[in-house]
Amino acid sequence: MTKQQLLSYKGYHGSVEYSLEDGVLYGQVVDMSSLISYEGTTITELRADFERAVDAYLAECAAHHEQPERSYTGSFNVRVTPQLHHELALYAQAHHLSLNASVRRAIEGMVTAG
Repeated sequence: MTKQQLLSYKGYHGSVEYSLEDGVLYGQVVDMSSLISYEGTTITELRADFERAVDAYLAECAAHHEQPERSYTGSFNVRVTPQLHHELALYAQAHHLSLNASVRRAIEGMVTAG
């Protein structure tokens, strides 16, 4: 199984796409409402344009005294059944953990297992 690769820079992550028609690599910063795109003909050019695009976005935010969007804030909502919520609460209490710590532990186990 191939793992999708993302470019990373200053906490931002960007996709890597290829246009057969144009013979160009391109991408955009993921998980943001703002559109930050970049392109290049080689991976080196693509990475450099990605970094320039992120730097330009951050400079634009600073110039307008705006808080830059972050791709991942570390906070999200998870909906589960009432029964699973109850079982998780019991698990957390039995293991002297908060609900957040219990969920974080489960997710870390899932992600590191591959």
